Amino acid sequence: MAGLSLQHPWAFAFGLLGNVISFMTFLAPIPTFYRIYKTKSTEGFQSVPYVVALFSAMLWIFYALIKSNETFLITINAAGCVIETIYIIMYFVYAPKKGKMFTAKIMLLLNVGIFGVILLLTLLLFKGDKRVVMLGWICVGFSVSVFVAPLSIMKRVIQTKSVEYMPFSLSLSLTLSAVVWFLYGLLIKDKYVALPNILGFTFGVVQMVLYVLYMNKTPVAVAEGKDAGGKLPSAADEHVLVNIAKLSPALPERSSGVHPVVAQMAAVPNRSCAAEAAAPPAMLPNRDVVDVFVSRHSPAVHVV
Repeated sequence: MAGLSLQHPWAFAFGLLGNVISFMTFLAPIPTFYRIYKTKSTEGFQSVPYVVALFSAMLWIFYALIKSNETFLITINAAGCVIETIYIIMYFVYAPKKGKMFTAKIMLLLNVGIFGVILLLTLLLFKGDKRVVMLGWICVGFSVSVFVAPLSIMKRVIQTKSVEYMPFSLSLSLTLSAVVWFLYGLLIKDKYVALPNILGFTFGVVQMVLYVLYMNKTPVAVAEGKDAGGKLPSAADEHVLVNIAKLSPALPERSSGVHPVVAQMAAVPNRSCAAEAAAPPAMLPNRDVVDVFVSRHSPAVHVV
């Protein structure tokens, strides 16, 4: 096998390292699902990233089986299929009915419909090397489209001047994963593995640069909850009560089956403590929110 042959020691080394890094990246959402398990609620978390990751893993396994001698691609994406399936099952258990229906629809469309069409067309219309070439370019196209997904997160970081949605550790792991899988593809002379990871490395570096630029910046509100100047409450305010309605983790994921995950958060407009206290208890609406007090000495809002 090309990936395991002693004639390709560096390919073996990078393939093994790529499996380790990608496996750790697959495990990154564990805190999210532990929280879902503890609260018995999905709390606004989205299932799309996990469904997409499952589809990608299935696609790369199919490619590896058709090409043969791609053991490392099979092992990591088989592990990815198992992990993402567990995530999706947990989502189905704790998601509201609307979330379950939406997840079922996109799974039927993507993991059954589109994957089934790709499988049938490549097996029926192409043979030999042409089949590998066609499936390889399909994998490249899908991987590139997934790598472009973090653009929305990077735009969000620039707009808000906050890196809350883009953890440095995840950006670093994805960058390292892209480098390792690029070198692996280069060594085994598989351009379909190497090419998309060039883009993955580029976006990973950009994300880390943005993190360094904005990690100490004062966050700026870009939607609801802005004050007259557009910025979050300044240090001149004694205390501010922030009501956070939904909080989702940042995710992305991707190299040869690992994909970034997109975070979203909806915030309720800020109100002062005095205004909150002045309102009669009976008039306060019932809200599923987290109340966070921010002192004048706090540089940013932190929710534990």
